[in-house]
Amino acid sequence: MPVKCSSSCGKNAILKRPKTGDALCKDCFFWAFETEVHNTIVSGHLFKKGDTVAVAASGGKDSTVLAYVLKVLNERHDYGLNLVLLSIDEGITGYRDDSLETVKQNRDDYQMPLKILSYEELFGWTMDAIVGQVGRKNNCTFCGVFRRQALDRGATLLGVNCVATGHNADDLAETVLMNILRGDIARLQRCTSIITASESEGSIPRVKPLKYTYEKEIVMYAYFKRLVYFSTECVFAPNAYRGHARAFLKDLEKIRPSVIMDIIHSGESLQVKDDVKLPVRTQCTRCGSVSSQELCKACVLLEGLNRGLPKLGIGKTSLANRAREQQDAQKTRIVNCDF
Repeated sequence: MPVKCSSSCGKNAILKRPKTGDALCKDCFFWAFETEVHNTIVSGHLFKKGDTVAVAASGGKDSTVLAYVLKVLNERHDYGLNLVLLSIDEGITGYRDDSLETVKQNRDDYQMPLKILSYEELFGWTMDAIVGQVGRKNNCTFCGVFRRQALDRGATLLGVNCVATGHNADDLAETVLMNILRGDIARLQRCTSIITASESEGSIPRVKPLKYTYEKEIVMYAYFKRLVYFSTECVFAPNAYRGHARAFLKDLEKIRPSVIMDIIHSGESLQVKDDVKLPVRTQCTRCGSVSSQELCKACVLLEGLNRGLPKLGIGKTSLANRAREQQDAQKTRIVNCDF
């Protein structure tokens, strides 16, 4: 016997929401999904009327749904936003080149301007070349750091007020777990923030409209809306540390379905003792990006690649400085020998 929609609309339910357990018809699910994202935007004060917002578009399900829902809500609730798409080409053959075709399809479907920036033009390296130097163990560190800076540079070029990213509830819960396992208090304190960075820190804010949205519901929304998105996993991702946190989270979710929201709320409620010394966020002396060190992580990693020391920026800053000093000393000895 068909199950009726929990909203009492009279229609038959076609799905059970992973987040709430409610049985809903297609239309009621769409309404619930979009209303929750709208409430997140309003309660978080993510946008102001007249803002130009860059949607970080990868062609995947999260960014595709984010771009579509922002367009719908912008028109329905008169946000007054100017929406543009910002994509980063990391230079991963067989992955990013294909997903960018999906982003271009989104550009045409949603009638949004698109800006594409590549690692090669920004840093002089592609991820394929970087992996050739560092192998597949720490490659995600390079990609994550360079991608964040590339988004900042793209946002500056476009002159936007903020960047909207497709981070969902699952992503945030995984990040909380990762920072706990790494003992990273500084990141643990800010990783659940719905707005990260700010103009006062010298960078363009990033906002997360899908912060409380389950990944499963994003997939369901994209499926029933027949949205075009790219679903292939990055060829370099299987060895990523995040994958272990994701697997652990999925195991926990089987036992306790509310664990994703529980972890996020725990992260939001976290308080650091007053006597705990946290890094002071200033600006990189080389590129001007926000950093807690004299040189930002992107500049250190890039310097390592250009010096032939690809692991220079992996690990503690003190070790990186020591490696840099040793190479400089070796070069000095070689020059002196030549004379």
